[in-house]
Amino acid sequence: MRERGAATIPVVNREVTLPLIVDDRGTLQVAAADVSKLLRTLGGRWLHLVEAGAEGLDEDTVAALTIELAKLADRIDVACIAHSSGGAP
Repeated sequence: MRERGAATIPVVNREVTLPLIVDDRGTLQVAAADVSKLLRTLGGRWLHLVEAGAEGLDEDTVAALTIELAKLADRIDVACIAHSSGGAP
């Protein structure tokens, strides 16, 4: 695999950079740990904005989205653990 650069994703006044890795077939590869971390970071930043009183954010919607992002991150982590231990998720 060869590194091709990085994707910069704005996350509430801060940026998260994920390495972009392309394999020999041109398939984009991103570490699952980076994806699950990004999902949790997004949810956390949204909650922080709501707690800080940011306008235009519905507290219930942000809470629901944050929960769903955390569930998705958990599923990614469980699948990776299962894969690395030789089991199925």
